[in-house]
Amino acid sequence: MPACPGPATVVFDKSLTEYDFGPAHPMSPIRVDLTMRLADELGVLDHGLRMVPAPIADEARIATVHDPRLIEAVVRAGTTPGVLDEEFGLGTDDNPTFRDMHHAAAHVVGATVEAFRQVWTGESLHSVSIAGGLHHAMRDRASGFCIYNDVAVGIQYLLDQGAERVAYVDIDVHHGDGVERIFWDDPRVLTISLHETGQMLFPGTGFPNDVGGPEARGSAVNVALPPGTGDAGWLRAFHAVVPPLLREFDPEVLVTQHGCDSHIEDPLAHLMLTVDGQRAAYLALHDLAHEVAGGRWVVTGGGGYALVEVVPRAWTHLLAVVAGHPLDPETDTPEGWRAYVRESLGRTPPYRLTDGRTIAWRDWSEGYDPETWLDRAIHATRMEIFPWHGLDPLP
Repeated sequence: MPACPGPATVVFDKSLTEYDFGPAHPMSPIRVDLTMRLADELGVLDHGLRMVPAPIADEARIATVHDPRLIEAVVRAGTTPGVLDEEFGLGTDDNPTFRDMHHAAAHVVGATVEAFRQVWTGESLHSVSIAGGLHHAMRDRASGFCIYNDVAVGIQYLLDQGAERVAYVDIDVHHGDGVERIFWDDPRVLTISLHETGQMLFPGTGFPNDVGGPEARGSAVNVALPPGTGDAGWLRAFHAVVPPLLREFDPEVLVTQHGCDSHIEDPLAHLMLTVDGQRAAYLALHDLAHEVAGGRWVVTGGGGYALVEVVPRAWTHLLAVVAGHPLDPETDTPEGWRAYVRESLGRTPPYRLTDGRTIAWRDWSEGYDPETWLDRAIHATRMEIFPWHGLDPLP
């Protein structure tokens, strides 16, 4: 990891946990609360990461990306919890309505846009909105636990400020379909998503031949990974696709989404990464931000449904990398944090920040094996995308 001159910020306040679909929903805000508590007790917030307040986005800001009719529907639904409005994806099992949901969703958007503003203005070199990363929301409907697409609103902010090249890398286990679709035909935005194949997992999209609209061919990049992919395979795919494309695209800002539902213990998907593999991805993206974008790095959270076992550890590592002071994976979780987990949730907390894995992978330059699903998936993406960027798709 290169020397990180900073400064770095996290945009957060405790009321961001009001984005809450209820106790039976898999995306409980306790995961954000536990992350910030763990990071605080480990000193991450005292070493290179300044906390800044999270504003609430106004309707005009949200409408730079979203249909005003969706915003009206969200406001309306928040006055009548439980209402079903299928036209706008509200009131479904994925997106149940709750009181004041517009306020809660607008707060997440505001936090993320503030992270973008911090980086664009130079107030911060890196900035993270850990409650953000709601990448499934479309222009005109909520989808996949996501009411508004905070990442897309943030990217649109950069474009409105004059940015000419923005790269977005999404490492959530689910395809980053909303961000991709919103910028589908905009050559100023490169979207790269590494996810479990849509043959097996929501939202059922994101295949190698989905390459962007007629005015932006090659601007949408999808690596559809087979179920069961672990650290070595995932990192092999990442390094075969992401660095060469970012180097060629030469973005002014790198934006990354860090859903940690690729973990082996996540209940909603079928990849098999460990916290150690995820940490390796965070370090690689940090280094790429410095290599290709002058260090300008906007970071968001995303999915992750192993609420106690995985998310707090993974995202604490992420916050530490953003701060420029990565944590030793062998670090123990603090006893005070463990006690809070036991007493408030009745759950058994993890005792260390590592899953005990040594990270290694075989580089794509060493050749590929067409007999394996993983290598066929990587090869398909490179064959579809690399020629659009003047790159050789072969190893």
